[in-house]
Formats: sequence, structure tokens, C-alpha cells
Amino acid sequence: MSSTFGTLLRVTTFGESHCKGVGAILDGVPPRLALTIKDIQPQLDRRRPGQSRLTTDRQEADRVTILSGVENGLTLGTPIGLLVANKDQIPSDYKSMQDIPRPSHADFTYQRKYGIRASSGGGRSSARETIGRVAAGAIADKFLRDQFGIDIVAWVSAVGSVENDTVDVKTIARDKVDQFTVRCPNDHSAHEMEKLILRLKEEGDSIGGIVSCVCRNVPVGLGEPVFDKLEAKLAQAMMSIPATKGFEIGSGFAGTRMRGSVHNDPFKQKGDDLVPSKNNSGGTLGGISSGAPILFRVAFKPPATIKRPQETVDFSGAPAVLEAKGRHDPCVVPRAVPIVESMAALVIGDFVLRQKMRG
Repeated sequence: MSSTFGTLLRVTTFGESHCKGVGAILDGVPPRLALTIKDIQPQLDRRRPGQSRLTTDRQEADRVTILSGVENGLTLGTPIGLLVANKDQIPSDYKSMQDIPRPSHADFTYQRKYGIRASSGGGRSSARETIGRVAAGAIADKFLRDQFGIDIVAWVSAVGSVENDTVDVKTIARDKVDQFTVRCPNDHSAHEMEKLILRLKEEGDSIGGIVSCVCRNVPVGLGEPVFDKLEAKLAQAMMSIPATKGFEIGSGFAGTRMRGSVHNDPFKQKGDDLVPSKNNSGGTLGGISSGAPILFRVAFKPPATIKRPQETVDFSGAPAVLEAKGRHDPCVVPRAVPIVESMAALVIGDFVLRQKMRG
């Protein structure tokens, strides 16, 4: 089972949703980077469960402990160990589901692949695994911001059929996003999204959505030709997040309906360099960053575990009715915002280090 991501900046996550704790080992962070828990905890607070009526009722403080790699507030250049304790586990919620694979969940595939699985909470397939990503990504984010001025901001752009495309990607900031519980920075759209999520939560159902992300001030030249293109690694990173079902960058699928004469980006002068004027390519050309903002979107499916009775079969094939227990998000996108930002920071941070190796 692969739990490591990255080439020079490498993160390995560990832990299951109902074990004693989850976390990450982050290797490749340069020495002498100022770093304390205060640089990591805010992103974990944005990801944690129980933060509003829109999320799971599981109550976890998700306080991070730095185990290694930092001394006197500075990184040592050695692996940074990060740990978050699990404190509000209720494995008994899953006892009645041990013999029934939950529809659209990883229970079936994990059991068939390994012959065993963590039957409570989904184990490694749980969104709780993303705690390690967010803790490590917060460090990568600080490294990029402090040393290169790179700014990464994500927000909710759709929940179900409720969409918002009014965000100014040049100015959107995390504090603006966080003014809204659903993390959609638009009063009307946010209100409609919240109503939809709360209604479905009351009905024991769930809904999907879209998280958009912009990465600003990314220098020209990040990414490798052919297989390690910047957008290819971003796609891999985003599609590794639980519940993701789609990724598009720049004009994405909408670009298939455009003519080349409209889609093409003539260059313009910006400072001492050139940049695409319209950025339909989303900040990359030939898989290499162009100097324009990197703009992409990630689609999340409705959470698989719902409280409505579902007719299915157990592992032996016998008919069964699953009435799932446990505490689950009716929509994952409000909490997915910092996860998307963190995975973007890990990708860009890795490519920054790879580019520096070139001299």
C-alpha cells in the first residue's frame, strides 16, 4: 500500500480513522525555516470535524504535535514528524456493518484486495487520513509563501446544482472564504448551499460539490515535460483525496466547446517577462508553469455513508438492508478546502525544490 507522495518534498501519511492517532512524516523541508505549531494548526482547524452544523457531529480538536525535525522554532532539514490523536472514536457504530460492504465505499475493494480491512470508520479510506496531508501541506504552504511569495487559496464553487462563479481570482483570500460557513465567498450562493446541505442532512442523505483553487505568484518553469507535467501532478494529488471524481484546469471541459481562435492566449508584457493574456490554459503551457495564476477545480461526490436504508447484499451475497450508523458529513466540500490547498502546496513545493536542483 503506497502512502508516500512527492519526489524531493515527500509526505508519508499514517493511521486509520479509529486508531489512536493519525499523522505524517514530511521529508525534504529545507533547514532554518521558521516553524511552530501555530503555522500548522490553523489549517487543521479549518479541516476538523464538528466545526459547524454542515459537517459531521464527530468532535475532534485535532491538535497537532511536532515530534521531530524542528528545534528552537527552526527546521533542521531532517524528517518532520507530525501527530494528531484520535479522541472521539466510536467503533461500535460500525459493528452492524462489518458484514455488509457499504454502497459506493471502499469496504468491498479493500476486503477483496487485502483479505482484511479496518471495519470501523473506513480505515485508510476515511477522510481522517487527510489530517496528515493538511499538517504537512501547511508546512509546504509556509515555505512557499515565506520564500517565494506564492499564495494558494481554495473555495467552494458549487454544492449540487447551486453554483458560484463570481470570485475574483486575483484578490480572493482565505479570510474572505472563511467568513462563510460553507466556504463559498458569495452571500446568496452560500445561503442557498447551506440550506441544501442542512435539508439533506435532515433527510439522512448527502450531496457533492466542487472546490476551486488558485495558486498565485508561481514562477515560470515549474513542472517537467511529458509525464511529470505540473497539471498531471496536480491532478494526481487532487484525485488522491477521498471522494474526488473529477479534475480540470483552466478552461477544462468548457474549452472543448470553444474555437482555437477564442481559446488561444496571446502573450502580453508583464514586468520583465511575458504572460498569457486570458489564461485559458490555467497557468501551465506544455506542463510547465507559465507565470500566470494556476487555476483548477476538483469535483467531490456525495459522501457514500448515508442514514437512509439501502437495499444491498452482504459479503456472502445474501440480501441485506443497510442502515448506516456513525457520524458523517452530508457534504465534504466545506472541509475539503484546506485539503485541496495543502495538496497543491505539496506539489508546487516539490517542483520548486526540483527546479532549484537544476541550479
